[in-house]
Amino acid sequence: MASVSNLTNLTPVSATSTGSRSSSVIPKSSVNIRSFNAKLSSASHLSLRYNQQTRPSLFVRCSASGGNGSTEKRTTLHDLYEKEGQSPWYDNLCRPVTDLLPFIARGVRGVTSNPAIFQKAISTSDAYNDQFRTLVESGITDIKKAYWELVVKDIQDACKLFEPIYDQTEAEDGYVSVEVSPLLADDTKTTVEAAKLLHKAVNRRNVYIKIPATSPCIPSIRDVIASGISVNVTLIFSLARYEAVIDAYLDGLEASGLDDLSRVTSVASFFVSRVDTLMDKMLEKIGTPEALDLRGKAAVAQAALAYKLYQKKFSGPRWEALVKKGAKKQRLLWASTSVKNPAYSDTLYVAPLIGPDTVSTMPDQALEAFIDHGTVKRTIDANVSEAEEVYSALEKLGIDWNKVGEQLEEEGVDSFKKSFESLLGTLQDKANTLKLASH
Repeated sequence: MASVSNLTNLTPVSATSTGSRSSSVIPKSSVNIRSFNAKLSSASHLSLRYNQQTRPSLFVRCSASGGNGSTEKRTTLHDLYEKEGQSPWYDNLCRPVTDLLPFIARGVRGVTSNPAIFQKAISTSDAYNDQFRTLVESGITDIKKAYWELVVKDIQDACKLFEPIYDQTEAEDGYVSVEVSPLLADDTKTTVEAAKLLHKAVNRRNVYIKIPATSPCIPSIRDVIASGISVNVTLIFSLARYEAVIDAYLDGLEASGLDDLSRVTSVASFFVSRVDTLMDKMLEKIGTPEALDLRGKAAVAQAALAYKLYQKKFSGPRWEALVKKGAKKQRLLWASTSVKNPAYSDTLYVAPLIGPDTVSTMPDQALEAFIDHGTVKRTIDANVSEAEEVYSALEKLGIDWNKVGEQLEEEGVDSFKKSFESLLGTLQDKANTLKLASH
């Protein structure tokens, strides 16, 4: 099994040091993942909470106490997949990963993670302490190496839980996603190297390597797909960038030279709620009745047009030639599905985006809301003409969709960088404390 050591040596071509907090703290030692498959701490659980009305809730948190007490029963998530062909995934991951089992029982078919999710999980839970202490005491020299050891362990354990779904669906579902370092978002070549190393380190059939859809990383996506690695393309905010992502996937499949493409798959993570968060501010600044009436409509409208583009691109002679080799469509994955504005329906970014061959990855609140009162019916292409009208109306108000996408992409990358660097700082502080305690 590959060591994560090489992952820490990959830095952007123009990168500079992130500061003294991530410097080495103890004597040099190479750490291999196999050496640190420590048992999950039995003292820490993902507790299932109940609201004041005692309605069963799947809302989870990393904590030092709690339990699994979920009742396994059929939910709307099962109907979502079986009746409408949409796969519900869970946008969260923390230890112990065995507490994902109640989610799987309730219909969750995959997991997504990102630097912000791991920053919250590792910083707020003591479930990582035993493995981290072992790493520090072994003489690990680079705090980034410790980060990857912790992350890869979680991803491997989660992949194991979802393997039955992966096998049952012949590689269409049951994936767990892990992102390359966000510090590489502007570096084409190093992103490719990092993706390959991370894939080798995790060493699981059902792992998705997440690569951001930044302009420099579009060629990276193509090259990683061409090498036979399945990819979750993240941080897609515009139709133009989404089309480039599709083309990178198709180009990669064609360049792979593989006779059997059935195990090289991909999802395109199209972000939703963040679009409305920015658009609503722009519309309120314009302030006209026409502008104000468009609040809360931009994100779903653009998503509907993305699905229309998906249908167009995955048809015709080029695609049919790939299908003959076993290629699977790059499914649209709706990301950022939590509702930021309390005035909006709590299923706003789930209910209107239901359609076949798609994925909806939901954080706790969105997942709980849809299980409780979501309606299962095909909606994604029910009002395409209305979506086109909303899209055009926003353009007529002077809003440039591509510039909106660029701003959201920049903010998304910066947010993940801050989470990543914040977590490195937290780990460095913990390492320093452990070092002092040992003297």
